[in-house]
Amino acid sequence: MSTRNAVTRFAFATASLLLVACGGEKAASTDTAAGGAPSPAAAPANAPKPTGTVITIEMITDETGNYFKPKEIEAKPGDVLKFVLVAGVHNVHFLADSNPGIPDLPPMSTFAQLPGQELLVPVNFAAGKSYYFQCDPHALLGMVGKLKVENE
Repeated sequence: MSTRNAVTRFAFATASLLLVACGGEKAASTDTAAGGAPSPAAAPANAPKPTGTVITIEMITDETGNYFKPKEIEAKPGDVLKFVLVAGVHNVHFLADSNPGIPDLPPMSTFAQLPGQELLVPVNFAAGKSYYFQCDPHALLGMVGKLKVENE
């Protein structure tokens, strides 16, 4: 087998695995956001109920790349971040590595796969700090964001 043929087969196998991983089995869940879309895991029982503003952040894949719009957000405790899929397949993840020493970060969301699908994240974070989030498969391509939580 030629080297070129081996490389082509390897690339095809890798692409196939990525497609399976991105469109893999959906977890059985009864939690859904508006429009029947899966929502991130429920907030901790002691978390305050959302009482503030709903802030919409679009998750986009287009000819310029993969990104959150806006990528920098200011919110207050009690607000809700509503991530809406415009195009692509994306998730929202507040990684512990990107937010060292911050307890009780929200869990990684499910993957939004259908345009209009929403992922809701209540702002149950301490005020006066910044928090960083990403789309896991596109973080290295620059799909990262920053949430600054202001004092009420």
